[in-house]
Amino acid sequence: MYRKMIATRHDVGALAGRVALGAILFPHGLQHALGYFGGYGFSGTLGWMTDTLGFPTILAALAIVTELVAPVAVVLGLGGRLAALGLIALMVGAASTHAANGFFMNWFGALPGGTEGFEYHLLAIGLGAVVAVNGSGALSIDRLLTIRFGRPKYPVAATAGHRTTSRAA
Repeated sequence: MYRKMIATRHDVGALAGRVALGAILFPHGLQHALGYFGGYGFSGTLGWMTDTLGFPTILAALAIVTELVAPVAVVLGLGGRLAALGLIALMVGAASTHAANGFFMNWFGALPGGTEGFEYHLLAIGLGAVVAVNGSGALSIDRLLTIRFGRPKYPVAATAGHRTTSRAA
């Protein structure tokens, strides 16, 4: 199972998707977890997720940590499929909280401040799907591990102690 999780080809499209996804979501994680870029930091975000959105504390804390760690893992291509699936789950949850605001971001200030639609989340879900389906691709740690520990070159039966030649009697 481990091999299937990290298996990836020299796929430049997956490289582009994972770098874009990580580069976009890492600053978001910095806002929520560390308070950078005008964010509320861990305790403020945790309070907002539990009090306003009604998330259980443990799930809210896990979401905040995932928002910070998964983009780094995606950019490095380290466990890219798992990290991408975590980000997809977060973006599905976030899109559901923005659905009432409509599709579009608040590009022209037509919605109240801080109110956005869910188009951004759909883009992140799409980029995450590229990585989840194709793997981390080129220039990734997963690719190095695939090359180093890839599938055996011989059928399992031939390497599992079974004789492949008959014995003379």
